[in-house]
Amino acid sequence: MSYSRLNVSVDNKVGHIQLSVPDEYNRMPPAFWNEFPEALMDLDSSGSVRAVVVSSTGKHFSSGLDTSSFGAAGAANKNFDAGRKAEAARRHLTGMQDAFSVIEQVRMPVITAIQGGCIGGGVDMIAASDMRYCTEDAFFCIQEINIGMAADVGTLQRLPKLIPEGMMRELAYTGRRLFADEAQSIGLVNRVFADQEAMMNAVMGIAAEIATKSPLAQASTKHLLHYGKEHSIADTLDYQTVWMAALSQGPEIAKYFAAKQEGKEPEYDDLPPR
Repeated sequence: MSYSRLNVSVDNKVGHIQLSVPDEYNRMPPAFWNEFPEALMDLDSSGSVRAVVVSSTGKHFSSGLDTSSFGAAGAANKNFDAGRKAEAARRHLTGMQDAFSVIEQVRMPVITAIQGGCIGGGVDMIAASDMRYCTEDAFFCIQEINIGMAADVGTLQRLPKLIPEGMMRELAYTGRRLFADEAQSIGLVNRVFADQEAMMNAVMGIAAEIATKSPLAQASTKHLLHYGKEHSIADTLDYQTVWMAALSQGPEIAKYFAAKQEGKEPEYDDLPPR
């Protein structure tokens, strides 16, 4: 499948989505909001992709939302009354939010690799990912406050679960840039690399290691981690007993020990297609 804003590939069960319009700083116009979730769901649908890396091309990861994404929706509904315009605007925004919620909904871990600026919608995206890595020249900016609006595609909901709340509020209220060393110190990114080549080599290595593990166990782990973010420890433990009673009927553990006895690495079946 071809895309106008992305390059998508699969190698040895690792999917790779690249934002591919560097001369536009990988901004996010209307086409992006359709293509990105479609690409991610397409990778998930086969059942054979076990990890996904989202990276970018050029100087900056993404300059974020293109204002045409709002303008197009407004133009399409210009003849309606205020109430109907508002209803259409709500659905439009929900669709944009869903484009990044799919990162949490797919069955495999999603890793983001960030260089240069990660601004506005870029922060919304990376906040939904499982892990984040960046280069020394990277910076993060909740740009929305600088243009007179509140961030509305997931940043305000997800970042407080990733970094200290006081720092989250400072970034959201001031719109200042958060640079790589500080991003690592507060836990937004796992590691900082000297340049993009070093980062991509390391991140692809992490994704490749993930791809060697049981995809059933990976999908279970991801689902349970997300469930735990919204529920108490007691509720999550109760839910986990039911979840594991159902999914532990697969042959994963037996395959692991049988392979180890033979001095081999275990090989696991793919997940069923969606």
